[in-house]
Amino acid sequence: MFIPAFAVHGCIGASYGWSHISSTLMREQGVVTSAAGDWSLDLVTYPMTILVGGIGFSSAILGRWVSKVGPRRAMLQGSLTLAAGYGLTSFAICSHNIFLLYPGVGLIAFGTGSLYTPPVQILIDWFPDRKGLASGVVISGIGSGVLFFAPMMDFFMNKFHYMPTFVGKSIEVVADKGQYFTAIGDAMREVVYLSNLELAKLPYEGLAEGYYLVGTGSTGVGISYGLMGAVYTTALLSSTFALSRPMDIHGNIDKGDECLAENRNVHVNYLLRTPQFWLLFSTATLLSTGGMGLMSVAKPMVSEIFSTNLPTIVTTSFATAYLMAMSSGNLFGRVGWAALSDRIGRRKTFAIFSLCGLGVYGSIPVLINAIVSNPESSLAPVLLGLFCINTVAAVSILGGVYAVLPAYEADLYGAKHVGAIHTRLLPSATLASVLGPSVLLKLRSMDEQKAIQQLVSNIKPEVFEARFNTSMDNLPQLINSKAITIPRLMELSPPGTIDPSPYMYNTTLYTMAGMVSLASVLHYMVGPVDDKYFNMSKKLEEEEERKNKHI
Repeated sequence: MFIPAFAVHGCIGASYGWSHISSTLMREQGVVTSAAGDWSLDLVTYPMTILVGGIGFSSAILGRWVSKVGPRRAMLQGSLTLAAGYGLTSFAICSHNIFLLYPGVGLIAFGTGSLYTPPVQILIDWFPDRKGLASGVVISGIGSGVLFFAPMMDFFMNKFHYMPTFVGKSIEVVADKGQYFTAIGDAMREVVYLSNLELAKLPYEGLAEGYYLVGTGSTGVGISYGLMGAVYTTALLSSTFALSRPMDIHGNIDKGDECLAENRNVHVNYLLRTPQFWLLFSTATLLSTGGMGLMSVAKPMVSEIFSTNLPTIVTTSFATAYLMAMSSGNLFGRVGWAALSDRIGRRKTFAIFSLCGLGVYGSIPVLINAIVSNPESSLAPVLLGLFCINTVAAVSILGGVYAVLPAYEADLYGAKHVGAIHTRLLPSATLASVLGPSVLLKLRSMDEQKAIQQLVSNIKPEVFEARFNTSMDNLPQLINSKAITIPRLMELSPPGTIDPSPYMYNTTLYTMAGMVSLASVLHYMVGPVDDKYFNMSKKLEEEEERKNKHI
């Protein structure tokens, strides 16, 4: 049962790999660099919020239905819905239609709602004495999703991408509201300029600095994403028919439920009345918000921070490996923290999450400053390794929270209704997936605007006008059209100007440390559930049993 259950969550875990393609989606039309019509970082990051957050939201909505129809039918519907979502998302990327992209990823998220909990419940039924490890191993599949998604997407994109037409380095261009146009035949066509700094960050070979014709190339992301959807649908359908619940010697399903009925359990109808639910919900949200934010921008973030100062180390391949390392942290964090929780208890494990998270988020800006201030130092690669370890640890906490959570719920409320209870707590992942990227992108955007204004103030007006074919008065239009970026401004800045790119995430990281501190306080308040809820639940279940017998 472990293999198909793990495979289901591995397919779901592809959602955590969205940041692997987000930076590429930002130049889907320009290909070599962002064109005016390309999507911005926030627009290509929010799909991950929908994908990951949708797991909790749709699980909560479909929880009762999943319990009613059983795991196989629920997983079959989820697989087909997910397949439709991949198809629509692929078409939206190929047609560059943002209004179809979000519904497409929404369908994928809705499909995962009926795929997430059945494998967890089945494994807990099979191994009731190892609830933490059983749920951790299954949910660890989500952490492995990126390990398959990233290299396979690279493989497909290498097959289907093609470069745009190179127009030249010195050509006559016309600037209009931040966009650049040049005469091609009898028509004016949009072009983008690829600078040397941007060229060094691209995964393509054979390119030169200069102008490229917009709309004449393709990154290959759209077709590749559709093919990945076909692979996942096949794996999900196979796993759906391989999973089954345990049987007793007479062939009756769910003997475990009869055993659980003899123990103390809180009925899901009384769950929201307990303060423990709201404290645990808030704690899980705050602990996982930082990890969600880091995963949403992992690949572009590490390139933005270090590629200029450590160009020989932080390459495109390094950024991909970094994302896969974070996925491994998500994977092994789910297994490792879950196994540890079986030994030391769930409460102590959550306390460790809080203490470790505070240290991790608080130390990352210090490491960034140490690396960037002296990139030629022999310690720079070592400090870069510590940065990677710290961010991977942050993501392992994210994975650990949701791997340990089902067993924590069983400890507090009893194991009988843990599937339904877990669907009520999963929206904490939805909230974290909204808060993490939103807080990160908002604070980063504020710091980026300040950095651009500071850099422009140090550039001579005539130099600015010669490069961008317009005056500084049109700066807002140039920023909105993506004609101005920090790397392009750094090429025009006076010698000795400090690149602000590495510091644009510091405010976010300190904010995340504050959230973890608050989570520590809230979790300290979680105590045993009042006996009255167990007694009320017992009476309710006895009444339901009498009604069923009467019927």
